[in-house]
Amino acid sequence: METKPSNNLFKVTIAALGIVFGDIGTSPLYALRVCFGGTHGIAVTDQNIFGVLSLIFWSLILVISIKYLVIILNADNEGEGGILALMALVLPKKKNSKYVLILTMGLFGAALLYGDGMITPAISVLSAVEGLKIATPFFEPYILPITIVILFILFFFQRKGTGSVGMIFGPIILCWFLSLAGLGINQIIKYPTILTALNPYYAIHFFSINGLGSITILGAVFLVVTGGEALYADLGHFGKKPIRLGWFYMVLPCLVLNYFGQGALLLENHSFIVSPFYYLAPHWALYPLVILAGLATVIASQAVISGAFSLSYQAIQLGFMARFRIVHTSLHERGQIFIPQLNWILFIATIGLVISFKTSDNLAAAYGVAVSTTMVITTLLAFVAMRTLWKWSLAAAASLVIFFLVIDLSFFAANIVKIPEGGWFPLAVAGIIYFMMTTWYRGKRMMSIQINKTTDPLEKFLTYYQKNAKVIVDGTAIYLTRNPYGTPPAFFFNLKHNQVIHEHIIVLSIQFDPIPHVNLLKNVVIEKLDKHITQIIIHYGYMDETNIPNALKALKEKGLVIDLENATYFLGRESVEVTKNTGMIPLRENLFDFLGRNSTRVTKYFNLPSDQVFEIGSRIKL
Repeated sequence: METKPSNNLFKVTIAALGIVFGDIGTSPLYALRVCFGGTHGIAVTDQNIFGVLSLIFWSLILVISIKYLVIILNADNEGEGGILALMALVLPKKKNSKYVLILTMGLFGAALLYGDGMITPAISVLSAVEGLKIATPFFEPYILPITIVILFILFFFQRKGTGSVGMIFGPIILCWFLSLAGLGINQIIKYPTILTALNPYYAIHFFSINGLGSITILGAVFLVVTGGEALYADLGHFGKKPIRLGWFYMVLPCLVLNYFGQGALLLENHSFIVSPFYYLAPHWALYPLVILAGLATVIASQAVISGAFSLSYQAIQLGFMARFRIVHTSLHERGQIFIPQLNWILFIATIGLVISFKTSDNLAAAYGVAVSTTMVITTLLAFVAMRTLWKWSLAAAASLVIFFLVIDLSFFAANIVKIPEGGWFPLAVAGIIYFMMTTWYRGKRMMSIQINKTTDPLEKFLTYYQKNAKVIVDGTAIYLTRNPYGTPPAFFFNLKHNQVIHEHIIVLSIQFDPIPHVNLLKNVVIEKLDKHITQIIIHYGYMDETNIPNALKALKEKGLVIDLENATYFLGRESVEVTKNTGMIPLRENLFDFLGRNSTRVTKYFNLPSDQVFEIGSRIKL
């Protein structure tokens, strides 16, 4: 990802603006307003305005610029970012207590992102549409219906993928950021003294004059950096250089200018706190600005939703989530996917939030709890990367991590007070998803143990089938199996009941490695076991498209030609028989059974031709 041609760097950087910075770039719509007018807002005084702006500026510098852009972005897993990629990167090979701790933190951190991922489209689009109230009170009764319509259109067109509209995302967000800067500059010129808030003295002074009450304001200030985790997760799409260039040369200056412009506006008239962003614009520009803000928030929401798809895809490939139907929306970009079931789950949750909370200020009370927790986890996992991957000294790693933990834990503490006012929602979502992830992971592991108990090693089975095969028929049989060295259950049962084998037999095992992408031909294992049976082990990364027919066709380059047109794929379809005393509580066992029955069939997930698939069922006691 780092070898982008220099002549293409500008285009890639512009394209990154919409996807990477959409979330953080729409925060000016509501962040400063919530600091003063939200549930825990403070009085609008000149001292507080300078203090809050100083906190906003230094949060952007310390959390986004230094922590994420300079340090965390280096923790890439073969070019891919995000908390699951970081977890896979630092996860020890030996399954000890450290392994369990890192796995738990990574999974819970990933689960937390779903909760705030549901809030982001709701708060972003709602805050943009609320600008219509500033233009005229006529629109006030229609704010929620308009928001719901926009969100429906957004989720409906997810199935088209970002590829078809991606080229316009960057230019629109570029216009958005330039508008942020222009609106801010226009007001700063009138009150240039606002720029003195760049001095960290004002942030420190803010704490001294407001005491413990100032801690709760950090929960509102945190809204300006909530896009940090999304920024890290999008690393794999663009690479480090375009993201860093976009941030330091465009996004950061424009955000700072707009926040300080809003601050200057409040110095002029404290009553503008009702909507400082929209009051920056002259009256003639309100409607165009609302339209531009609407487009920007839709793009920001698109990026967050796509991030949820990508996160889910990683979790499925790593074995932590039941299979969803995956639709690849681009022939050229393998990272562009659509998950229909998840899309409509997110839509229902988002609409429910809009109807329940009604205003962006109310939603802000629920926003940030999950992301602040994830940021703490990311910092702790980064410490492991510093020590084990980058070989930093304990003193250097601990000093830096403690510094960032102080900041992260301050934001975390400030957001905890939001739990009674709606912050419980993303935490509840995270808890449910974490419970489902760990249940699926444990259930699959236990099922594999049970299957291995009832089937012989493949080497031992060779002598059995040679004695019991009564008839050899033409054609190719491809048996899929989880355990590459165990007998596929479908192979055993087919031989037991029919006493028939095919002339050519492929025992195929798919293995998912904890890295984003795997070179199929370099990592494939092909072994001829006897004159009939060939064993193949194909490795995929957790971001690779799983298309078995295409993978088998590619093996021609390795000298193995398979007649796929006349092949039959034999699959084992295991159903769970819930029993007692098997290591999981009944609730988990029933949930695992439910997830298994409702997960996408192997046929669709691995892109197998449905008219060439033969399934053999068996019951597994758990």
